Amino acid sequence: MLSIEEIKLLIEKLEKAKDSDFKKIIDDSLTALYSLAESVDYKNQHEIDRLDKTKDWYAKDIEWRHNSGKSGDYDKLLEDKVQSKIGQFNKMGAQSPLYNSLEIGPGYGRFSRMFLAWRLNYFVDILPVCQGKLEKLFPPAQTKYIKFFTTDRTACPQIPDNAVNFVFSWDTFPFFTQEHIDEYLKDIHRVLMPGGYGLIHYCNCEYDFDLGEAKRGYWNYNTKNKMTSLVEKNNYNIIEMDQFRPGANYVIFQKPGNQNPVLYKALEIPSEK
Repeated sequence: MLSIEEIKLLIEKLEKAKDSDFKKIIDDSLTALYSLAESVDYKNQHEIDRLDKTKDWYAKDIEWRHNSGKSGDYDKLLEDKVQSKIGQFNKMGAQSPLYNSLEIGPGYGRFSRMFLAWRLNYFVDILPVCQGKLEKLFPPAQTKYIKFFTTDRTACPQIPDNAVNFVFSWDTFPFFTQEHIDEYLKDIHRVLMPGGYGLIHYCNCEYDFDLGEAKRGYWNYNTKNKMTSLVEKNNYNIIEMDQFRPGANYVIFQKPGNQNPVLYKALEIPSEK
């Protein structure tokens, strides 16, 4: 039996192929699939209920992963790759007053210590317990530069407008619906300075691993095509979309402007001559 995630993925693939000679067949197939997808979404209340996870769900999930040693399916090679990518955004050193970072959904701080090069570190999470976990990761003298806030969804009015030049999130956005991601990208635009960058991990159901996580109800359905649309809709320029491995897809985007002291350049493998 097709899952709703597989139906939606098939719809996207057919949408991309509409300009071919099979347009009539594709249009008819799309019509049937749209109707089927709407029917499944409407009738399957369990499917609907699981889309937006509760604070209690996140609390149980983070404790289970922490206690079982499965926090983010720990992978040292992946962590090194993410750290290397973060390092490409901290070229200037912490002396600049424009040099502040924001991590969304830090949890217990898997990547949070990687932001010591920034002057101020803003952290936003749905769980208040994460604050104490994070502060223990930093030297006592550094904690005055840690600004932790909670949010019930996306908004965090305590962070000033245009306050940060880098926004990062890993192992958080895959749990969000596309509507939730859309809201977050809108709020990120407010706090990100003109020229600032975002690096966001997301679910791409074009790959079996990500699709499997969505089918079992752990992650929420998303694809590269949908993520591209959401980023561009919220007035960002896409700089890079890639993956470290299946399940580790990311997008790097930039808010238009030139106030950011850092210029990110993607590392490219030299072509053979």
